[in-house]
Amino acid sequence: MSTYETISVTVDARGVAGIALARPEKRNALSATMIGELTEFAGSDAHSGRFRVAVLSGRGDCFCAGGDLGWMKAQMDADRETRMNAARAVAGMLKALNEMPIPLIGKVHGGAFGGGIGLISVCDVAIAGVETKFGLTETRLGLIPATIGPYVLTRLGAGMARRVFMSGRVFGAGEAVRLGLIAVACVADELEARVEAEITPYLSAAPGAVAAAKAFARRLGGAITDEVIEDSARRLADIWETPEARERIGAFLAKR
Repeated sequence: MSTYETISVTVDARGVAGIALARPEKRNALSATMIGELTEFAGSDAHSGRFRVAVLSGRGDCFCAGGDLGWMKAQMDADRETRMNAARAVAGMLKALNEMPIPLIGKVHGGAFGGGIGLISVCDVAIAGVETKFGLTETRLGLIPATIGPYVLTRLGAGMARRVFMSGRVFGAGEAVRLGLIAVACVADELEARVEAEITPYLSAAPGAVAAAKAFARRLGGAITDEVIEDSARRLADIWETPEARERIGAFLAKR
């Protein structure tokens, strides 16, 4: 199994993989390194046959705060092709996680914003603590939920997604359940048991059949094509170039 810097991967005797975002001092914000490591795990290790189920979580007090400030600063100073490649990297990470042949269960706490919502959306099921706050906060920065958009819309459906997709507002775990983003909101002391209840049935199921059923469910739900993914990257690169985005992001980075 690969060695990682920004994620921690463990496996127990049952074949249950724990994938923990491991930048607690940065609220597990998605850096270029973390994006690459999640892509590597999903595209390589997850296909090794060692795992029956994977659980995605975050260390510290937050599941995932979205994009890393250093990554955002680099995009501010980059040319269009560099921005496109960065957007493609995020899209590729989500695609790889979405297409893993093993079930992916989200164990969410604290907060999930921007890209963190994208990570939840590629989980087959997600359980969250009742204290968790959520938000597609990109529009506050003059951006749009671009590369995560296809997965958020697939998860929530267009009608539900439009309640939170454009406003940038923060919402609680109860609304996240009603939207379909998470399956259950529970108190912190019950989170482990709730996740375990999702894991257990898979341990009695045939792994090959689980993988085939997951692939079929994605197909029936509407395949997210390479064209859709490339369009999402282009839209993100486009909006990064607007005066509104540059002003909003510049103000955010300068804490104005």
